[in-house]
Amino acid sequence: MTATLLATHRVEKPWGRHSLYPGFTDPAADGEPVGEVWFQTPGDSTPDLLIKYLFTSEKLSVQVHPDDEQAHARGLPRGKDECWVILAAEPDSTIALGTKAPVNGETLRAAALDGSIEDLLDWKPVKQGDFFYAPSGTVHAIGAGITLIEIQQNSDTTYRLYDYGRPRELHLDEGVAVSDARPFVPHPMPGKVADDRTILVEGPKFVLERWEGGHRTLTLPEGKTGWLIPVQGEGVVDGVPFHAGECVTLHGGCELHAEMGSDLLFAYPGDTRI
Repeated sequence: MTATLLATHRVEKPWGRHSLYPGFTDPAADGEPVGEVWFQTPGDSTPDLLIKYLFTSEKLSVQVHPDDEQAHARGLPRGKDECWVILAAEPDSTIALGTKAPVNGETLRAAALDGSIEDLLDWKPVKQGDFFYAPSGTVHAIGAGITLIEIQQNSDTTYRLYDYGRPRELHLDEGVAVSDARPFVPHPMPGKVADDRTILVEGPKFVLERWEGGHRTLTLPEGKTGWLIPVQGEGVVDGVPFHAGECVTLHGGCELHAEMGSDLLFAYPGDTRI
C-alpha cells in the first residue's frame, strides 16, 4: 500500500475570499483573495481525478465542459464530469444547473450574448450538506457565498458562455456545440450501503463515497488510485496522518483509522470496485 499526502496549491481569484473554511489559514488581508485550493500529485503525472476546494464571494461564470469523445476530437486527454459537496453557504446562495426548459443552440448563443442566459438557467438554492453531480454538457454556474469541495475529471477544459460583463474571453462556438441545454436531472444516488458508508454518486467517470470515523480495511485494484478527503476530523492511513483540509492518495490495500465524529470523502475511478 502507498499513501501519499498531497501538497496544496492556493489559487488567487478576484471572486475568492479572505475568510476560508476551517482547516485552512486565512490569507493575508492585504493580499489577493483565495478562490481555490488544489491538491497536487507529485511529479509530472496526470491522474484521472482532481480534488479542490472553492471559496466564492461572487458568481462564477456560466460554463460548460465537453465529454470524453468531444475532448478527444479536439486532441484533449479527457472531458470533465464533476461534482460538488457543499460545506457552507450563505442563506441566499445558489448554483445554476441546466436550463428551465430545453434550449436550442441558436437561442443559447443569443442569450449568452445579450445576458438573458441568466434568466434561462435553473438557479437552485443550496445549503450545507447538499451534493450535486454535473455530467459534461451541463450548463452551470456556481453562485456567491459558497464553500465546496469539487471532485472532477482531471481536465482544465472549460468553455465560458457568459461572465456578467467581466473582460474575460468567452468560448461561444465551442461551448454551444457541447452544451446539453435542458432541465437538470440528478444522477441516481445509491445512498447508504452500510452503517458507516454512503455512496453519493456512482458515475461513469468516478465514484464518490462518504464515510464516518472508525477503522476500516480497504483494497484498491492494481493500478487504481483512491483519493481520501477528510472534511472533518483526523486519522491515520498506513502510517500517514491526515487532518481536515488535506487529501491523501491511496494505492493497493490499506488500514485506515479515523477518530469518531470524522467526516471523510473517498473518490475513485468509475471503472473501479472496492
